[in-house]
Amino acid sequence: MNSNRQGQHFLIDRSVTERIALYGDLSSQDRVLEIGPGTGNLTGVLAPRVARVYAVEVDPALAESLRGRFSNVVVINADALTVELPDYNKIVSNLPYQISSKITYRLLSRPFEIAVLMFQREFALRMTASVGSERYGRLAMIVGFLCHAEILETVPKSAFRPVPAVNSAVVRLRPRMDRPEVDALKFMRLVEGLFRLRRKKVKKGLAALGINQESLAELDLDSGLLEKRPEELMPDEAAVLARALPGRTPAGGL
Repeated sequence: MNSNRQGQHFLIDRSVTERIALYGDLSSQDRVLEIGPGTGNLTGVLAPRVARVYAVEVDPALAESLRGRFSNVVVINADALTVELPDYNKIVSNLPYQISSKITYRLLSRPFEIAVLMFQREFALRMTASVGSERYGRLAMIVGFLCHAEILETVPKSAFRPVPAVNSAVVRLRPRMDRPEVDALKFMRLVEGLFRLRRKKVKKGLAALGINQESLAELDLDSGLLEKRPEELMPDEAAVLARALPGRTPAGGL
């Protein structure tokens, strides 16, 4: 990850970086996005395996230290949350943890073949939580709708310098090709609205979002669906409900 003054920690365990690269099933034709390359420990493992690495680094000093070290690495000194992202087909990153949610939603809104990402372990557990479990919420519902997500391994604190307070985990995401057709931004709006009112049944949350009975009737829903609470909804069930949302969500939500 990036510099410690950004609240981040460097991954120094070479065996972990090697495994992360393997999880990405990389080839010499791949164009890989790496967010938060920091001192380039993972970058150096990725570069010999792929056609191009786009390394997005917010810290000017770290970005400058990476320039010219690898012939096929394009260093982009910018904020990954706002910069125009390049044309890549895979994502392999030891993410800056303080932007985990925001950057994950941004990456999921764009096409990719495989993403291998490092998160704090607790975040990874929430991301992959099963429906109805204590950790299941907005994050798991959105990720579960858009991707197949799996935790590949837990990475101990000792693999980083400075040593963080918690363990980390490597997660692999593969886009779902079988998900229901629904506008992704409407889906996001629905999920956010339902989990703001997570103690209420779905029918109450839908009413708060402006979905009327006529719109619901057109969906020919199972009557039991509206009696569930948000944490009991499968992602695809939420997607069906999202079709009843009026209008579109302004760009930039997902």
